[in-house]
Amino acid sequence: MRSEQATLAATLLLLMVLAPSLAAGCDRAYSGDRPLIGSGTVSPEGAAASDAAGAEPAESGVDGTGATTGASRDTSPVLAESSTTVAESPDFLARIATEAEFESMAARPLDGSIPGGRSVKTVVDRLDSGALYFQNSDRYPLHYDFVSSHLSGDGLPLVPLLPEFNATEYVSPSRRFLLGAVTYYADADVYCYEVAPFDTATPEMITEAFEAVERGLPFVDRLAFHPSSTTAEAASEQLPPTIPVVSTDEIFADTEFQVLNPAIAYGRLRIVADDDVDDTALSFRDIAVFESMPEDVGVLAGILTEQFQTPLSHLNVLSRNRGTPNLAVRGVFDDQDLRTLDGRWVRLEVGQSGYSITEVTKAEADTWWEARTPDAVRVPAADTSVTDLRDIAGVVDLESQPMAEALQAATRAFGGKAAHYAVLAGIDGLSVRPAFAVPVAYYFHFMADNGFDELVTDMLDDPQFQDDPEVRAELLSRLRKAMEEAPLDESFEAELTAKLVSDYPGKRIKFRSSTNAEDLGDYTGAGLYESKAAQVGNPESPVADAVKEVWASVWSLEAFEERSYRGIDHLAVGMALLAHESFADEEANGVALTNNPYDPTGLSPAFYVNVQSGETSVVKPPDDTTADAFLLYYDHPDQPVEFISHSSETKDGEPVLTEQQVMDLGAALAAVRDAFAVAYAPRETGESSWWAMDVEFKFDGAPGEAAELFVKQARPYR
Repeated sequence: MRSEQATLAATLLLLMVLAPSLAAGCDRAYSGDRPLIGSGTVSPEGAAASDAAGAEPAESGVDGTGATTGASRDTSPVLAESSTTVAESPDFLARIATEAEFESMAARPLDGSIPGGRSVKTVVDRLDSGALYFQNSDRYPLHYDFVSSHLSGDGLPLVPLLPEFNATEYVSPSRRFLLGAVTYYADADVYCYEVAPFDTATPEMITEAFEAVERGLPFVDRLAFHPSSTTAEAASEQLPPTIPVVSTDEIFADTEFQVLNPAIAYGRLRIVADDDVDDTALSFRDIAVFESMPEDVGVLAGILTEQFQTPLSHLNVLSRNRGTPNLAVRGVFDDQDLRTLDGRWVRLEVGQSGYSITEVTKAEADTWWEARTPDAVRVPAADTSVTDLRDIAGVVDLESQPMAEALQAATRAFGGKAAHYAVLAGIDGLSVRPAFAVPVAYYFHFMADNGFDELVTDMLDDPQFQDDPEVRAELLSRLRKAMEEAPLDESFEAELTAKLVSDYPGKRIKFRSSTNAEDLGDYTGAGLYESKAAQVGNPESPVADAVKEVWASVWSLEAFEERSYRGIDHLAVGMALLAHESFADEEANGVALTNNPYDPTGLSPAFYVNVQSGETSVVKPPDDTTADAFLLYYDHPDQPVEFISHSSETKDGEPVLTEQQVMDLGAALAAVRDAFAVAYAPRETGESSWWAMDVEFKFDGAPGEAAELFVKQARPYR
């Protein structure tokens, strides 16, 4: 069942990096609207009233002006006027003569989308003289559903049960069916024939199917083959010159907007240039439009960026965690219609296939916010009784208690990052840096010894601090500076130095934040706190300075706003430290999910990977850079790789990782997934059972040596 469910999900995933919602459906076609930006008119009363009352409008649509209406309306792109409804459409056609017929047979989007994508699944029956079927892909979302209903028995060979069907029809050279799909990508204005990424179809099979499909689409001036995996790319190089080939990058280049996290929000629109990011105080009731993707930003009601993002960027991970809309739109920063709304209260709706921005009143925004105060995050109470600098092997006790309980206990004393790192260190065959943890007790002692705990209490009681974001930003900045200049406890500093000299002589050490308010089962806090490198005896990077800078990051404006939004008690947060040798010569760095973010059913398992060469960040990438993004179908016998985007930092777009490194990474991700399943895998099956670990990794090695894979972090991702 896995192969069949993945067929069109993977085929259509070419740009699905543009829609990372976990609600994305598998084995479906996807569609999207062009961006619709409101011209400053107030939303119709019905829509605003429905939102303000505390309920989202049922199946909200987007009207022609960009104003969101309360009435249900299909917003899928219509290729031509047609009076044919889905209910009236046949189960299949042998020939599609018009755009309207194509639209009537195309699958309707259920979830995450490639803007403009509409798809019809195709079947060529080689045992019936090459008969061609364009199946009604809304009525029959799976190839197997269609062929078992219409092409089994009654004079035709019986279609086997699903496991045998999958084992033969995607792999066997003597397969009966040639399975594929025709997808129309509106932004690129191209019709493409595609096969599943794990389909081992030969160039001859692809040619046979392509030519049959091309004959069955007389209204299409130019049909192209789109290879959606490395396997299909290799086959495409041997296709006859009469078959045009279009790459994922070519389709991606014409995509106008990118849906990262669909949601609805009310807030004050703020347009922020790159040069003004550091000096602009933003609050959780602001909807910010950024020229590019900022490195650090506090909690916001919604985000629009001109620069495209990655699903695992800290910006999007936090947006997902908050349930706030996030999207990227080409040209949005300079859009003059949007600029007329700068500083005004607006309603932003980001759907799976479009978005709208319309002006509302402050009263409407207030009512909406009052109905949507998020549930407070439960933070494990800090355990200050632990005071030893503990080697990582002793941080989590898995012998006397289940993993979930052991992680929570360790998080109380050593923070979530160190607790999960300790589990990683115990996984057989997984490479992690030797490490130790500094417990939260020393952070609290530092705060009390220097009077910062009383200062924070007074600050939190100050109405001006609470009500004015600029005052809040200034006072927090002063607090951080004071913390960085305050002395460490002499006995603690001596103990820490002795530990480093004894166990890590001459090593440059990375001190990483590890609070009791991050990497929790239902809340990540990704990217909120700092990590700093230091070395004993190096006056340019003193150990004491690094420790204090990491501790001070508890009180960054971004972290404070995020905690306030999530109802976290600021005084309950304690900062532990995870310490290990720095990575000095990394060949590549990346992040991955141990599940397919585009398939919430779990029937199309894959690892999603973002990886970049050298030290160029994938979670906070520089402007105008892209990373390798791919799906590794590790649990499939052939373990195919489907590239979604290619790195801009490698020569001629060569992959960042070798084939062997990809397989090594796959084995590591499988080990991480299996190890944490006892703590995080839901017990119930179904859509809600989707879960993953968010994993950070590096390939690192000395010059002239083969780079070794190291896993540096794992956190739950829901």
